Amino acid sequence: MTSTPPVDSVLKIAIVVPTYNEAETLPVLISKVVDQKIAGLGFVIVDDGSPDGTGEIADRLADEFAGVFLVIHREGKQGLGTAYVAGFNAALDAGAERIVEMDADLSHPPEILPGLIAELDHADVAVASRYTRGGAVDPRWSWARRQISCWGNVGIRMILGLKVKDATAGFKGFRRESLERIGLDRLKLSGFGFQAEVAYRCQQAGMSVVEHPYVFMERVAGKSKMSFAIVVEAFFQLSWLRIRG
Repeated sequence: MTSTPPVDSVLKIAIVVPTYNEAETLPVLISKVVDQKIAGLGFVIVDDGSPDGTGEIADRLADEFAGVFLVIHREGKQGLGTAYVAGFNAALDAGAERIVEMDADLSHPPEILPGLIAELDHADVAVASRYTRGGAVDPRWSWARRQISCWGNVGIRMILGLKVKDATAGFKGFRRESLERIGLDRLKLSGFGFQAEVAYRCQQAGMSVVEHPYVFMERVAGKSKMSFAIVVEAFFQLSWLRIRG
């Protein structure tokens, strides 16, 4: 089920956020994004039947928001990739000119949104990047976690021949034309490899991509859904993606 936006709202910038058990962080994220005073701002929340009531909280936030705030309720966990595709399609259907994807867990700082969105004035895709000059990860990360993140990213770039330095970035901005060009129906990966697949399709389409530095922070609540097994699975999936072309 998807809530209906006010008929007099004009959506220019859509923030697409997939959620699963983010009841603690979603209201904080929405508040911090709104504080950025972005003109024409709207939201698309895609909730996969969160048992902690995230979907109901999203509905309440939608009722309180003055502009476009769509909530897509899905039955059970269907994968990050399919959630983003559903959210992207909803944002495009609502007329958004710029679409930004970000996590609900506050690891993506809303404070950089104005700068990230401004990059889209001269680029097809803007990537909030941990690995470009000026970017970084949470200083509280252990040495081992830093190595896994860094070398996992390097490996994925090599597999797909990617030029973008942060191949697995989940904090990106797109012109609407960019999402239309890659063809959302072509995207096949639903898990961790989804972000790299998007980067690959953008590069294949010859899009201009700019990386905007930021510091990736540890989530402030809830439990990470990442595991070593998920990363290994993504390597195999992405290798097959490169073979198929």
